[in-house]
Amino acid sequence: MKKKKIKDEAIRYIKNAEEILSKSSIEDNRYIDVKYVKSSCGIAYLGVLKAIDEYLLKRGVTEKELPKKVEEYIKALKKYAGVHNGKLIKQFYDIYHELHIAGYYRGDLRSVGVVKSAINTAKDFIEKISEKVKKVDSGMEKNQGFPEPTYEVGGKREG
Repeated sequence: MKKKKIKDEAIRYIKNAEEILSKSSIEDNRYIDVKYVKSSCGIAYLGVLKAIDEYLLKRGVTEKELPKKVEEYIKALKKYAGVHNGKLIKQFYDIYHELHIAGYYRGDLRSVGVVKSAINTAKDFIEKISEKVKKVDSGMEKNQGFPEPTYEVGGKREG
């Protein structure tokens, strides 16, 4: 797999999400058609998952071992991303709640600024994962075994 492919594939999801979002009319700085907002948020979230999956594959995780649930994604990020202060994991947690739960699942997002900000956060996350892939490719990144922060997911404490 080419180095750029991971970022390119994930960004393709983001661009598709933005294209779908552009189909919704805007009135008073709010999206009118929630169907387009929900679809857009769902696709953007899938782009983030795609970036994580590709990163995990680079780290040696097999296709069969890839996470299936958000809790598994958080555990995988804790294990393989090795972030000192948990910023990447916190950002993923925010993306999960904003794009997947509020935006896609519940359809609660309507404000143009909020939706665009959530999608930009997804882009930023993909960029960070892409940088981590470059470090894996260059042999610079190793699992550093930092303490795992605790997060609440689905009403349960994780960590």
